[in-house]
Amino acid sequence: MLAPLILLARFSLNRFDPNVLMQDALTGANYLRFFTDSFYLSVMRTTVLVSVGSTALCLLLGMPIAYRLARTDSRWKSGYMLLIILPLFIGSTVRTVGWLILFAHGGMLDIVASRLFGLHVDLMYSPSAVVTGILAVNLPFMILTLQAVIEGIDVRLEEAARGLGAAPGRAFWRVVWPLALPGVLIASILCFILSMNAYATPVLLGGPRFHMMAPLIYWEFSSNNNWPLAAALAFILMATTLLLTGLANRVIPRRYRA
Repeated sequence: MLAPLILLARFSLNRFDPNVLMQDALTGANYLRFFTDSFYLSVMRTTVLVSVGSTALCLLLGMPIAYRLARTDSRWKSGYMLLIILPLFIGSTVRTVGWLILFAHGGMLDIVASRLFGLHVDLMYSPSAVVTGILAVNLPFMILTLQAVIEGIDVRLEEAARGLGAAPGRAFWRVVWPLALPGVLIASILCFILSMNAYATPVLLGGPRFHMMAPLIYWEFSSNNNWPLAAALAFILMATTLLLTGLANRVIPRRYRA
């Protein structure tokens, strides 16, 4: 893993020439171009906003499901787990094509809305479609991680809190949530990293006018043949992802303790 990263770092310091494609150099022009070009900054801003939004939705939807799975004694628990794991056996591109059929003009949502309400729904090539597609890909990871964490929390602690007069919601917030916070951070960081590096979903659901970093890097690499800029963008994306996850890992637990 280290050798390709070193090679990529060397490429990012080269100079792009349309005639010879890449010239050996030691220049920071590619990094400077990113930070001085409003287009690239707006793409990074969109990537971060979509990633934060999809991660928050994953946590909002995944926590109740994970808690219910962790605390259920039903004989169908293994079947419920299988239903959550099953989408992971299907490639993200195939699942994204399914959302294409659902969101497109003349798709299932459009047909239902037109027959019931006389409205036409076309969510394709919108931020909402991209967030929904990323949410569908990342939600199983969030649920599985949180379910394992909550199962490790002794249920007798909740029972003790309720015996002392705490309502179920208060018992969860004051007992389960603090104990599950490290697992919540791990699950959120996992989903955030997957969102920041999403490729197929933004390309298929966002369309040519919706830009995120991973498709932009591929476009610079394959269409423009600008390997130095693509390498610099890859390192900037990686550094931004690591920086934001590191800040979240330090700030959120400290703020919660305060």
